[in-house]
Amino acid sequence: MALDPYSVLGVPRTASEAEIKKAYRNKAKALHPDLHPDDNAKMEEFKRVSQAWDILGDKEKKAKFDRGEIDGDGNPAGFAGGYPGGGGGGFPGGGGARWQTRGGSNPFDGAQGDPFEDILGGMFGGGGRRRNPGPQKGRDIRYRVEISFEDAVAGARRRMTMADGTALDVNIPAGIDSGQTLRLKSQGQPSPNGGAPGDALLEVEVRPSNVWERDGKDLRMSVPISLKTAILGGSVEVKTPSGPVTLKVPAGSNTDATLRLRGKGVQTSTPGNLYAKLKIMLDDPADPGLRKWAEGKA
Repeated sequence: MALDPYSVLGVPRTASEAEIKKAYRNKAKALHPDLHPDDNAKMEEFKRVSQAWDILGDKEKKAKFDRGEIDGDGNPAGFAGGYPGGGGGGFPGGGGARWQTRGGSNPFDGAQGDPFEDILGGMFGGGGRRRNPGPQKGRDIRYRVEISFEDAVAGARRRMTMADGTALDVNIPAGIDSGQTLRLKSQGQPSPNGGAPGDALLEVEVRPSNVWERDGKDLRMSVPISLKTAILGGSVEVKTPSGPVTLKVPAGSNTDATLRLRGKGVQTSTPGNLYAKLKIMLDDPADPGLRKWAEGKA
């Protein structure tokens, strides 16, 4: 029996896109094979959750499922009352039942593909049945993956575990952002009739950083400096996604002055820059000498 993707994700049919996405993310995190390497039950549940997301995470497939045109496995829904011409008839979605063949034979004389297209094509002058449509590509499978801010900025190659437990090395391109999708060719479901496998679609979410903010292909950050460095100038160590660098602070710098580190932003073909905003921090605000200096008594 085909799964009900709403039940699998634990959301009502009235759930919003954001609610569906949140439910999938929570379940996928809790059931991920990396956390339960030897638990077959959780592996199977993870597969069902991924399959449910494949339907509800795709607007077109979700709409078809809601209209009863496909079932929870992504297959075309069948007639409400058995064979065409048998009195039950009806169009796809009428009863939500899956098409069944009897006795191992196909009632459409060996025609492959969706039987509804054969019937409707003949009814409306579409050329009758489709014969020999050729091998069909397997279904794509959608996943949601979380990557670090540094990997999104600099690019990386990471090993990720798929729903079936396979580990794949994935190239993360520099500059990818949350909401974008990586396609892994032929890593989806196998074809039902000898065609190419489907693809794995990895929807990316980038973890935020507590050091940098992204502004297109540039990065921005705050850099604390001492009062002495601000007045006399000097050097401070600054953390960048590719490692620490030395930043030269000119004498007479003030809070909110911004210095540029060329090429230290997002590492695309033309790298962005890193902009460091200075923040003057007192080493010891209670220093008596500093108080005397401020009062003009030093």
